[in-house]
Amino acid sequence: MKNEKHTRKEIIDIRLKQAGWNINDRTQVVEEFDIIIDENLVREAPTPYAGHQFSDYVLLGKDGKPLAVVEAKKSAVDAAIGREQAKQYCYNIQKQSGQLPFCFYTNGHDIYYWDLENYPPKKIHGFPTRDDLERFLYIKKARKSLVGELINTKIAGRDYQIAAIRAVMEAIEKRRRKFLLIMATGTGKTRTCIALVETLMKSGWAERVLFLVDRIALRDQTLEAFKEHLPNEPRWPNQGEKEISADRRIYISTYPTMLNIIRSEEKSLSPHFFDLIIIDESHRSIYNTYQEILDYFNTITLGLTATPTDVVDHNTFQLFECEDGLPTFAYTYEEAVNNIPPYLSNFQVMKIKTKFQEDGISKRTVSLEDQKKLILEGKEIEEINFEGTDLEKKVSNKGTNTLIVREFMEESIKDANGVLPGKTIFFCMTKAHARRIEEIFDALYPEYNGELAKVLVSDDPRVYGKGGLLDQFTHQDMPRIAISVDMLDTGIDVRELVNLVFAKPVYSYTKFWQMIGRGTRLLEPSKMKPWCTEKSNFLILDCWDNFDYFKLNPKGKELKSQIPLPVRLFGIRLDKIEKAIELNENEISKNESIKLRKQIENLPKNSVVILDAKHELQRVEDDNFWNFLTQDKIDFLRNVVKPLLRTISNVDFKAMRFEKDIVEVSLSHLADEKDKFEALKDSIMEEISELPLTVNTVAKEEKIIRQAQTNHYWSKIKETDFDELIEKLCPLMYFRESLVVPLGTAKYNFKDVLHSKEYIEFGPEHESLSIAKYREMVEQKVNELVKANPLLQKLKSGVEITEEEAKQLAEDLHNEKPFITVDLLRRVYNHRKAQLVQFMKHILGIELLEAFPDTVSKSFDLFIEQHSYLNSRQLEFLNLLKSFLIEKGEVEKRDLINAPFTRIHPDGIRGVFSNAEINEIIVFIEKLAA
Repeated sequence: MKNEKHTRKEIIDIRLKQAGWNINDRTQVVEEFDIIIDENLVREAPTPYAGHQFSDYVLLGKDGKPLAVVEAKKSAVDAAIGREQAKQYCYNIQKQSGQLPFCFYTNGHDIYYWDLENYPPKKIHGFPTRDDLERFLYIKKARKSLVGELINTKIAGRDYQIAAIRAVMEAIEKRRRKFLLIMATGTGKTRTCIALVETLMKSGWAERVLFLVDRIALRDQTLEAFKEHLPNEPRWPNQGEKEISADRRIYISTYPTMLNIIRSEEKSLSPHFFDLIIIDESHRSIYNTYQEILDYFNTITLGLTATPTDVVDHNTFQLFECEDGLPTFAYTYEEAVNNIPPYLSNFQVMKIKTKFQEDGISKRTVSLEDQKKLILEGKEIEEINFEGTDLEKKVSNKGTNTLIVREFMEESIKDANGVLPGKTIFFCMTKAHARRIEEIFDALYPEYNGELAKVLVSDDPRVYGKGGLLDQFTHQDMPRIAISVDMLDTGIDVRELVNLVFAKPVYSYTKFWQMIGRGTRLLEPSKMKPWCTEKSNFLILDCWDNFDYFKLNPKGKELKSQIPLPVRLFGIRLDKIEKAIELNENEISKNESIKLRKQIENLPKNSVVILDAKHELQRVEDDNFWNFLTQDKIDFLRNVVKPLLRTISNVDFKAMRFEKDIVEVSLSHLADEKDKFEALKDSIMEEISELPLTVNTVAKEEKIIRQAQTNHYWSKIKETDFDELIEKLCPLMYFRESLVVPLGTAKYNFKDVLHSKEYIEFGPEHESLSIAKYREMVEQKVNELVKANPLLQKLKSGVEITEEEAKQLAEDLHNEKPFITVDLLRRVYNHRKAQLVQFMKHILGIELLEAFPDTVSKSFDLFIEQHSYLNSRQLEFLNLLKSFLIEKGEVEKRDLINAPFTRIHPDGIRGVFSNAEINEIIVFIEKLAA
């Protein structure tokens, strides 16, 4: 058991050195720092230490002033015992030097950082460097209040974007450290974050920001967005840059890249390097291995997700310290679509189903003509019997895929010429399925020279970079159709997408909405592309009943979490040790214990998870622990050590999977479980049979490969044989999986026909067809009447008509079919104030009559943009006021102090705005309602 002196020398000194502190340089680190707490007591000096306190370590800045206090306790006790002591030292040093140091206390294994007067103590995973502490101090002194800080509305100027940024800034002011934004795909999460980053940098709250994404394509997309909106901020990585660089301000990385950086022993980053981390698509994918990144860095953290609030997992809210169902800010797809004007595109769903999808492929469903062809090919129709759900899994039918492609080409939303489909994503089941769809497009439409449809999959290097397939799809006329497997399901921004084809079933509700989100973005008027000049909605072609599935199962199918392979191997090996001890097989127990120790030694030393468990792992480093494994020790290995194996990533998993199989079969052999042994043995023999002896490296082990495929070998197998299989065949498993072609699906080309095709309703309400139809009939009738009606002719030629003539026109129209009145026109065109003549001018194309809700919405957006300092409660009030005005058509002053405005504050507008602001708002709404 280490005392405090040993803890300091053997652990704390080393961890300070790792952070760049020279313990022997008193211009950097002073041990037993003398703090005078009572000048009078020191002068009288009844004892040598009277009136003094001595801090274990004080870390000095370049100016020689104390930057931080480190209070040390021995490793056997809780670090929190030093908490109050460290705080006292900090405040007493402040009296002495005029500057409050940062507060740290530790028992060597656990380090806590306490930013006194700002945040509560927080466990951290390494001491800050001197540069970190100098930066902390600069930020602490330089940062401004965020309350009135202006937001750059050129980057994020929509009302909800401003409200989201304001909600995060208000939470930062309240010293919250974690935030969660739930914003529908296409509502500008990235732009919102960029505007937030700019504001935090401008106000001195952040100097370095990390933006984490889950794929390279999203990293490149985010880099482009930061380049566009914050062109003067240095970014990492530059094109082709691999090594991490410490001289940038904006860092954009995939999770695996950043995990490798923080685990690296040569090029690691300090846990205090970033001031803000933004995590894109913060859901389950980050809970396991990648949560280590969030645990490692000591910083404020913002999570982003498009997953609807009611589906967001409890763990996500917990991770960002939010109550279930209550993110920092939320903005839904429904809100965006129903906004006036809409912020996102609505969609139509066409469901198609083929005969084979509905009834399967069998003698009963295959046409007689195709059955005759089968006989000529020497095949038996009786042998063919597949369910509809087997398509593209056990069986592939070219006729079904061809039918889906033809239906898509017929029903798809086309470009302005009405010939080719607009930009489209085909979501396919497998890469082989995607290639088959591509071949069908090329065969049916050869005139486009193979450019119409292209497969985009993540393991194809041609997809990435400037001029790559994804870049072509986004920025060029061709290809029009991207055929994808998983890669384009999330995060890819192509505003011109007007068709999505679900050529596969989807069971995750989160993923389903992410896929739909690919089409929700509206066009940007300033960035119109010739192949897509308008987009009012987009089409979803659902070939697998996905919408029906989610109507019945609103949250989809929960995927079970898989136990990582290293954890499973460790667990099975531990089971084998336990069984060997039970059977007094001491040699086996000893042999497996050595292998278990090797697995523990391979744990990544710099992983936060392993550093956290260092104190517990000291037990297994002691040789005596392994001399006699008691049940208590086995329980410790199972409950404490086994879960740590999840951190192992840089290993040959194909070899490890084979090793796990061998350990499992050896356990069943040891336990005399004959049935299980036979089943596992057969599976392993099949694996071994697939090793290609044509490869020289594999051929060297031909003897054991052939032996291990015989029942005689397994009937006589001994413990040493299992070890030999692991030693000699594990490294060869790479060749089995990389060179052996798996058994493919059965392939046919039977003619398939449509079973059903229909439009269905799902999600936000669509526009009432009766109103739309009536408006179309009115406009058609008015344009017909121009030839015969002199009053309409006058208006058409730009001549104003008198009040009497307007009454006459109203009477003329009243007698027409459809029945036309000013009241009906006000309802149809959603304008409460317009007169008949204004409607006629609008229909005749003389002057645009903007709908009242459009006018109100645009005016409120402009008002909010001009007042970007408003807080989240004030923005909420204005949003409510906008809805009230659109619904009622007018607002009186007394309305503003009654319901529904009293929901926001009991005093209504008086409790939310100042008198000057109230007067400005009243003038604004009176002008609007006039």
